[in-house]
Formats: sequence, structure tokens, C-alpha cells
Amino acid sequence: MEQFEYKTLFTDAKGVLGGKVNESQLQADLNELRQQGWELVNTVATAQSYGSTRWLISIFKRKM
Repeated sequence: MEQFEYKTLFTDAKGVLGGKVNESQLQADLNELRQQGWELVNTVATAQSYGSTRWLISIFKRKM
């Protein structure tokens, strides 16, 4: 049976009401983790208030 380890990446959605993500930094972070062997499983947004996004949480896995 395959075994995996997991990692999370928290990306700050800046701005007064949130929702502003630095796209080039997010892409750089995703590419760096991919080079280390991590596979992106899912990304979810967390709500701050009134539906605005505060954080993006990306979940990764790789074989042990």
C-alpha cells in the first residue's frame, strides 16, 4: 500500500476586504513545491467576512 506525506501552503489574500492574491508569487510557490516532488491535491478559500477570501489553503501530497 502506498504511503503519502502531506503539506499545506497558506497564501494570504491581502487587501482591506481580502481577496487580492499575488498571482506570480502563488505560481512561484506552486512550481517550487512541484520541483520538490509535491503534487497539488486541492486548494480551498477561507472566508473572512461577508464572503471575502482571507486565505487560500493549498494541500499537497507526495509518496514517502
